[in-house]
Amino acid sequence: MNGPPVTIELNPKEQRLYDQLRDRLLDSTSNGVSRFGDVLLFLPDLTILLLRLLRDERVPLLDKGLAVAGIAYVVSPIDVLPALVMGPVGLLDDLFIVAACLSRLLNHVHPDVVRSHWSGQGDALEVIQSTTGWFERELALRAQDLRRFLARRMAR
Repeated sequence: MNGPPVTIELNPKEQRLYDQLRDRLLDSTSNGVSRFGDVLLFLPDLTILLLRLLRDERVPLLDKGLAVAGIAYVVSPIDVLPALVMGPVGLLDDLFIVAACLSRLLNHVHPDVVRSHWSGQGDALEVIQSTTGWFERELALRAQDLRRFLARRMAR
């Protein structure tokens, strides 16, 4: 990515509302180690990241449209896997959409801008890449299973 370096000015004493709520939900003595609570907060953390990038003037307008689409999918009652019917498994499609939108945004937004808006555990870029990587691996495995199943059915 070309262009001037991005300067980030963070005031650690000023916490945003979501950061305050997140701190109350999690034990702050985790010493940088991910815990189960961090896993549960992946979807809210990534969705908040999209919201914050949407409000950032350094994010290009077309990429803000992508952020809107990701947020709209999360808040929409219409899902591929409805959470009301499928329980926590129903949130996987939301997590996939949000991670995919963020992965696409990373190609056009300076990584330091993304990191400046991250509230979650660990590095934002690593979380996004590991989440999208997991989905890519799982979807590839499921597609192979489906092909094998269909091949067996056709052979009968």
